[in-house]
Amino acid sequence: MVASCSGAILTSLFVTPLDVVKIRLQAQKNPFPKGKCFVYCNGLMDHICVCENGNSKAWYKAPGHFHGTLDAFVKIVRHEGMKALWSGLPPTLVMAVPATVIYFTCYDQLCAALRVRMGDYAQEAPLLAGAIARVGSATVISPLELIRTKLQSQKQSYRELTDCIRSAVQTEGWLSLWRGLGPTLLRDVPFSAMYWYNYEKGKSWLCEHYNTSEPTFTITFVSGALSGSIASIVTLPFDVVKTRRQVMLGELQAKNLSCQDSSTFCVMSRIVAQDGFGGLLAGFLPRLIKVAPACAIMISSYEFGKAFFRQHNQERILGPLQTSNT
Repeated sequence: MVASCSGAILTSLFVTPLDVVKIRLQAQKNPFPKGKCFVYCNGLMDHICVCENGNSKAWYKAPGHFHGTLDAFVKIVRHEGMKALWSGLPPTLVMAVPATVIYFTCYDQLCAALRVRMGDYAQEAPLLAGAIARVGSATVISPLELIRTKLQSQKQSYRELTDCIRSAVQTEGWLSLWRGLGPTLLRDVPFSAMYWYNYEKGKSWLCEHYNTSEPTFTITFVSGALSGSIASIVTLPFDVVKTRRQVMLGELQAKNLSCQDSSTFCVMSRIVAQDGFGGLLAGFLPRLIKVAPACAIMISSYEFGKAFFRQHNQERILGPLQTSNT
């Protein structure tokens, strides 16, 4: 759990600046009005952010004239300081880090248990363990993300929020707290299953190729980047649908409107009608550039942390034994 927590923080520190720059460029091209939503990604999770009316001090509304990604990096650091590259990060880590810890810890425990029970099919254990772990973490976090969006968009106190949630549950049922979970699972469960299966396969192949029993940092980094790239390409249409639906739900919540005609099929049909089937593959390169390094950094730091703690625990256990033997 400590290894996955430290890996999650490292990943967010490396990947968040890319998304901050992307959002600043978007805001420069099309200024965000009140109630407008945008997706903020810290390398671990996608979060919906709702623009606040009249808040000219919000980090995404900071003045700046950028001529491209590199120019934006340089000017943000020069005029606003290094910390500006991690704008908006702390609030998102409150959910992203626990979700990552749950996900990685559950995967490891499930995979170990399934390998024992699946016998001849033990090689498929990562596929099943990855899918189940993702379902679990997404189900736990989904209501919290909904609550965070409401807090941000409507500026409610916790008491008002409690009344709002109670009213929503009474009128729409408990399932209203998991609104938007379906598209999330459609993207994240196949992604997770493919990612872990390809990662374990790639790691085993590279260990065999380089004749090593334990994977090195480089092996885990390369395996993570390649498996993340493959999974992100295959699940891209689901990512497009999920992002559109997240933004749609966020903007409806910000305006206190009911969520109608926002099913996964409706969103997919609308995208195809407006942009053709190519619209389902929009953002291919930005997603790949974001996902590949995030997966590589997360898994390599996680594996490094596990190896470190494993060695530390072995030394702690064997130390007294060696002392008593001597």
